[in-house]
Amino acid sequence: MVTCVNDAMFPATGQAVVTLLERLGVEVDFPVAQTCCAQPMVNTGYLDEAVPVVRTFVDAFAGYDAVVTPSGSCAGSVRHQHSLVARRSGDAGLVAAVAETSPRTYELTEFLVDVLGVTDVGAYFPHTVTYHPTCHSLRMLGVGDRPRQLLEKVRGLRLVDLPGAEECCGFGGTFAVKNADTSVAMGADKARHVRSTNAEVLVAGDNSCLLHIGGMLSRQQAGVRVVHLAEILASTEAGPTGSATETGTPARAGHTSGRSAGGAA
Repeated sequence: MVTCVNDAMFPATGQAVVTLLERLGVEVDFPVAQTCCAQPMVNTGYLDEAVPVVRTFVDAFAGYDAVVTPSGSCAGSVRHQHSLVARRSGDAGLVAAVAETSPRTYELTEFLVDVLGVTDVGAYFPHTVTYHPTCHSLRMLGVGDRPRQLLEKVRGLRLVDLPGAEECCGFGGTFAVKNADTSVAMGADKARHVRSTNAEVLVAGDNSCLLHIGGMLSRQQAGVRVVHLAEILASTEAGPTGSATETGTPARAGHTSGRSAGGAA
């Protein structure tokens, strides 16, 4: 599941997920019928409008061993919001379908550490990095230190602590639009903390947060890159960024529905 933001703006992240999972022996498929996870509708109170979106999701991802997404935000929506939408619809079939797909949906680091049981994915990224734990991954999913476990095993990578790491960056999806001044103030605090680390790269598991913080850092000419965790984990000596254009993976907007190792086709 590539997510809307990645599909529209950061296709290299989806491509990196495909590269990484296939390197680990996972059979990866991309259901072309997938659209949105319905989080924007639910978060703004349009639960009835979210019903057909959730129905499209469960139809697209039915039958897979696992649904893997490079976003704690979208994984959190599937796991915690889809059941609310399904119950509100009054459709018993949708309720049953959600009960099948929601527990099998994983944020990328959950799938790597908990399902595949790996922390060393064979990555190489010779840079100083600081990690921002995104709100939904931290609070809604409880991914804990899984991303750090993975980063600590990347060869050449130096991981430095981010002050105030667990504080929100201020993006919050529609929050950034409805409460722009507050969002900017929170983002400025986060950018200041990032600069204080002297890191070359800021990494996170959600490109929406990196979009917000990265915009701040760019306007400040801070000289800090933002890179999604999947792209670091997909990087090897042969491909410095792990992107599809550098590793030879077909550049087909790289979206993933990872099936657990040894899973059925």
